[in-house]
Amino acid sequence: MKVILKSTITCPVCGYEKEETMPTEACQFFYECENCKTVLKPKEGDCCVFCSYGNVACPPIQQNKKCC
Repeated sequence: MKVILKSTITCPVCGYEKEETMPTEACQFFYECENCKTVLKPKEGDCCVFCSYGNVACPPIQQNKKCC
């Protein structure tokens, strides 16, 4: 299975979208929206901001592994 390393994060506050490269060795717990400067945190039950606000889940989740 090929792991996708790019995900588009959508800010829930202003709707701004940006494609980002996901880390493969660590979770990303915080992400600052480039447009409105809101600091995003994972939703309850999600392991990282990519799983909460991205269009592609983080690499460990894609591989059915435990993330962080």
